[in-house]
Amino acid sequence: MKQLSLWRSFLVGGTLLAVAAGAASASGGGHGFSLPFAPVIPRTWDSTALANAELPLATASASPRHVSAAYYYQLPERVAYKNYPVYAPGREPKGYWEWLQKQAPQVVFDPKTLHTEADWIKAGELLFDLPIDTDGAIISTDDVRNPAFYAYTKVPLTKDGVLPYTRYVVTEKGKVLVGNLSCAMCHTRVDKSGRVLKGAQGNFPGDRATAWAIRHTPNFPEPAVQFVTGALFDAPFVPNDPNSRLSHQPKEAIAQAFEALPPGTNGRQGTSILFPPTVPDLIGVQQRTYLDHGGLARHRSIGDMMRYIAINQSLDFMASYDGYIPVGVQHKTLPPAGKSQFSGTFDRYSEAQLFALAKYVYSLKPPTNPNQSTALTTRGNQVFIKQGCVSCHTPPLYTNNMLTPVDGFEVPEAHRTKYDIFEISIGTDPGYALKTRRGTGYYKVPSLRGVWYRGPFLHDGSLATLRDMLDPKRLRDDYVPTGFRGVGVTTKAVRGHEFGLELPDADREALLAFLKTL
Repeated sequence: MKQLSLWRSFLVGGTLLAVAAGAASASGGGHGFSLPFAPVIPRTWDSTALANAELPLATASASPRHVSAAYYYQLPERVAYKNYPVYAPGREPKGYWEWLQKQAPQVVFDPKTLHTEADWIKAGELLFDLPIDTDGAIISTDDVRNPAFYAYTKVPLTKDGVLPYTRYVVTEKGKVLVGNLSCAMCHTRVDKSGRVLKGAQGNFPGDRATAWAIRHTPNFPEPAVQFVTGALFDAPFVPNDPNSRLSHQPKEAIAQAFEALPPGTNGRQGTSILFPPTVPDLIGVQQRTYLDHGGLARHRSIGDMMRYIAINQSLDFMASYDGYIPVGVQHKTLPPAGKSQFSGTFDRYSEAQLFALAKYVYSLKPPTNPNQSTALTTRGNQVFIKQGCVSCHTPPLYTNNMLTPVDGFEVPEAHRTKYDIFEISIGTDPGYALKTRRGTGYYKVPSLRGVWYRGPFLHDGSLATLRDMLDPKRLRDDYVPTGFRGVGVTTKAVRGHEFGLELPDADREALLAFLKTL
C-alpha cells in the first residue's frame, strides 16, 4: 500500500512514451524467412548526448538537470512479467478470474531470444503493454471490477468488453494485480466500433479515473493528494505558479480539476491540469524533429528516443529544476538509487528494452482511412494551398517540423541558429509553454496526418472536432468550448490558430473533406 497513497492520482504512465525510433521489419523479401538482426544499441544515459537532448525551458535557469549516469545505472532493471486482459464486469469469460489465480509469473522479455528485427518489434509490443506499476497508481482491482467505476469514467471498451488501457499482472502465483502506467495506457485509442488503435492519440479518461481515485480510495488523505499533485505539476520557478496554488487546495478542488479534462488530453507529469496537453499520436513519430507539445526533446537518433522514453518513464521526477526535485526528500535531495516511492523512479528499462520499445513504436501503422479522394477533396487541397496552410503543414509530412514561439516569449538569439524556429506566433493559449516544467516558450507544428481518427484538437484539447477548428464562433466570449474548458467554466473564447475561419461555407466543407483524407 506504500504507493497507493502517493500514486492514485499519478496518471502519466503511458503518456511518458511519446517516443520512437528504429525501422520497418526486415524480412526475406518474399523468401519466407527473416534476416538475422544484430542491433548496435546506443548507451541511453550518455552524459554528452543528454547535455543537448532537450531545449532550455522558457525559464532557462530552471531547465532540468537529470540524474548522473552513476545514479541511473544503479537502478535495477525492470522485470517484464506476462500480463493478461482486463474485462469489464459482466464481460469476463466464465472461470477467467479463477484461471488467473492459478497462473505462475512468467518473464516475457529476454534479448537472447531475439534474432530478427521482427522479433525485436514483437518484444517491443509486449513492453508497450507492460504496466510499470502494480500498486494501484490510477486504477485498482476493485475499480476494474466495479460497474460504478465504468459508469462514472465512461471508459471505452473493445467489442469483447476488454479494458485495453490496463492489464492484469501476475508477479507471484495466486496474486493477480492490476497494472498501471504502461505506454498503452495513454497511447491506445478505442474507436466507436470498439476497434483498438495502438499508438494513436489515446482516449483513456485517465484524469476522470484519478478524480474517482481521490474520492473513493480508502487511506488517501488530503495531504497525500496535495503532495502527489504537487510532484506532478508544481513549477515553483514560475512567478505566482498556478500549479502550486492548485496543489495546496482541498482535495475535492483537486479532484474537480482532474475531472475537467476530457479524454484525449492528459495531465502527464511536468505539465498541468490547468493547461493540459492533448495525448500525442505516436504513429509516424519517427519523422518528427521534436517531441512534446513544446518541442522539449530533440529527435535526432534512436539514442535520443531511448533517452526520451527513460526520462518520461519517469526519471524527470528525479531531475532538479533550479533546485526543485519533484520527488526528492523535501524536494531538495535525491533518495538513494532504487529507494524512491514513485513508480518508474526506483527501477528502469534495460538498454535492450528501450531499444525494443522504440522499434515497436516506429513500426506502428495508421488504420485504413475510409475517406477517399473525390472532386470535393481535390478542391479542398486547392483551398489548403491557397490559404497558405502548407507553410506550416508542409506535405508530405504535413508539418514543417518547426517551433513557433508563444505570445509573451522572446526568442533568444542563440535559438535562431540552434533550433528550427518559425518566428510567427499563432496566438493560442501560452499557459503550457510558459507555466509548466515542460514549457519551452514554443509549440511545435503538429502533423496533420491522421487527423481523421484524432481529437480533441489544439494543444490543450479545447476543440473536439476539425469542424470546431474552422468555426468562427469560437472566437466569441460566449462560445462553449466543445473540448477542455476548465473547472467552473461555461463559456470562453478559444483564440489562436485563426486560419480558415472566414472561408465561405463551400470552401470550408471542401477543406474539411480534404483534411480527413490525410
